[in-house]
Amino acid sequence: MTPLQRLAGAGLAAVLLLVLGAGGGVWLAALHYRPLLDAANTNLVSAQSARNNLEALAGEQGMKLGELVQAGDLRERTATLAQAKAAQEAQPDYAAANQLLRERTGGDPAHAAAAIIDQELGL
Repeated sequence: MTPLQRLAGAGLAAVLLLVLGAGGGVWLAALHYRPLLDAANTNLVSAQSARNNLEALAGEQGMKLGELVQAGDLRERTATLAQAKAAQEAQPDYAAANQLLRERTGGDPAHAAAAIIDQELGL
């Protein structure tokens, strides 16, 4: 064997050892990190599922909140209309009360109010 052949053989042996070492390192890394990766993937799936569930709940909550706001607006409009109708229906009573107060002047207001009430009730 010539020195060149020995050098080539040693170079090939070194390359073979490097390839075997790299392969062994990959295999050992896979043995070490595979359980960690599997656990991380499981956690990722459960986190995505929880996020999707929360998104659905938030959407539903938003719709219900919108419905509540609309119902509140409707109640407010209905109450405003009822208040206006009551004020209009009470107008003759206010006019009669003002007329009675104008008829009575002077004296103690409590006695005047009692007299007006007695007069209205026919006592």
